[in-house]
Amino acid sequence: MITCTIKDLVALRLRMTQVSLAALVGATLLLAGCGQGADKAAPPPGTALPVTVLQVASQRIPILIESVGQTEGSREVEVRARVSGIVQKRLYQEGDVVRADAVLFQIDRASYEIALAQARAGLDQEKARNEQSRRESGRLKQLVAERAISQKEFDDATSTLKQSEATVASAEAKLREAELNLSYTTVTAPIAGVTGRAQRSEGSLVTAGNDSALLTTISQTDPIWVRFSFSEAEYIQLRKGAKKPEVKLVLPDGKILAASGRLNFTASTVDPRLGTVQLRAEFANPGLAILPGQFVRAQVLSGDEEAVLVPQSAVMQSDQGRFVWTVNSEGKATSRPVEAANWSGREWVIRKGLAAGDKVIVDNLLRLRPGAPVTSQPPAAPAQGTPPGAAKAG
Repeated sequence: MITCTIKDLVALRLRMTQVSLAALVGATLLLAGCGQGADKAAPPPGTALPVTVLQVASQRIPILIESVGQTEGSREVEVRARVSGIVQKRLYQEGDVVRADAVLFQIDRASYEIALAQARAGLDQEKARNEQSRRESGRLKQLVAERAISQKEFDDATSTLKQSEATVASAEAKLREAELNLSYTTVTAPIAGVTGRAQRSEGSLVTAGNDSALLTTISQTDPIWVRFSFSEAEYIQLRKGAKKPEVKLVLPDGKILAASGRLNFTASTVDPRLGTVQLRAEFANPGLAILPGQFVRAQVLSGDEEAVLVPQSAVMQSDQGRFVWTVNSEGKATSRPVEAANWSGREWVIRKGLAAGDKVIVDNLLRLRPGAPVTSQPPAAPAQGTPPGAAKAG
């Protein structure tokens, strides 16, 4: 049986009171901290929030459609051996620019020189037989006229002459084939361009008609081509624009190629898997500034349109789409849904939702609430010596 004295009950009551006071103090401090954070997140009701306001204006904006593409040579060929044999020499430096008909490889000529000699001898032999048949046919023609021989003997001689003439023609074709095979032992560049890596070294056996026949590749880099694709909506916009759109090329380092290009191919069908349309542009590349296989950005200028420019930081995204904060006539913040097209430098191109004279808020966006009073101030002028467009540190 547990017994408690009056003294024990008083001590227990005192400890419970101390715990309750500590909990009350902690809760009070927590509420005070939350109140301070709320004060920093948003101003008290009725207090105007200072914001920077930009008054927008409508202007003509170029319609620029951009896509990632990959470069390739305007002509790319595989240099293959057309006859079988041992590669004796490689007569070019890998990666060099070569002219058309430049000698690249030399294949062993000995067996083809022998075949050419045999073909010449066979042709001479058939020509001699043809001369004999021709003389025999001429002699029998006179005898058959005098009825000294039968008509059958003359017909047989005529047929032999024709067969000999056909054999001579066949021997001439074999001679031409032997000459051609001998010329194929000297492998030349079919086009002018940049050579690739040698696939076969000296001493390698190559066989015409299979994979071992591949010796190297040549890519013509001036002009150079860029393949890219547009979505269906972008392609429709391109067709509505200029008849001869200008194409700019953004290199991997962010620089824009000085020379503009032109579209030289547009697919007539839409890729059913991706929903895109393939395009190709051509650029002059005399100094080999662009190499085949590089990933670049193609910008197609297809005309201009009337639109509004706002800073990128002023455009926000929600579940319903993009919107901006504006200041109404009563000096209160109002959200405005907009239709953004693309970027123009460091600004968004707004096609719908804004008009000339609207006041767009560009800072303190996270602290704004619909209908909140604001104090407008114009954007700060760039400091002296600051390049145009440079961002000011905050």
